[in-house]
Amino acid sequence: MKFQLATASAGLSILMTAGMAGTFFGFSVGVMPGLNATRASSAIAAMNAINQKIQNPLFLGAFMLAPVVAVVAGVLLMMLDQKHAAWLFFAAAGVYFVGAFLPTAAVNVPMNNHLAHVKVPHDLAAATKVWTDYSGRWTTWNSVRAVCCGASLLLMGAGAFLWGRSR
Repeated sequence: MKFQLATASAGLSILMTAGMAGTFFGFSVGVMPGLNATRASSAIAAMNAINQKIQNPLFLGAFMLAPVVAVVAGVLLMMLDQKHAAWLFFAAAGVYFVGAFLPTAAVNVPMNNHLAHVKVPHDLAAATKVWTDYSGRWTTWNSVRAVCCGASLLLMGAGAFLWGRSR
């Protein structure tokens, strides 16, 4: 039973982390450049709508639970005497927490909340300033989240590889 639970938790943590890495990557390389190519007032309105809609159970569940399930996988792997694989899952959870969760809580969400309360200026130059001040910093930190989720995913993949190799 421990083996099946370890397999399920390892697989689920990998899938959730891959989903988050893809989401963050997609925003940095597609969504934000696309919004940057529109009128600033339209970009602000679109980003506010995205920020509202992304707060759904599927996204929030994957975002919040990915590192938790990775830790569960690590604990179960320890119980199966797969210490090296377990430590890679623990490391993956740590990288995810420090590189994706903390920047989200400390930077991206506060920026989103601020943008949601901005009265969109009718003046094109003023709206452009609001958007460019937001977009550059937000995208930089979002790219950090993408890279850290990718690193976390690589650590999980290495853990799964070691586990499979030792069987």
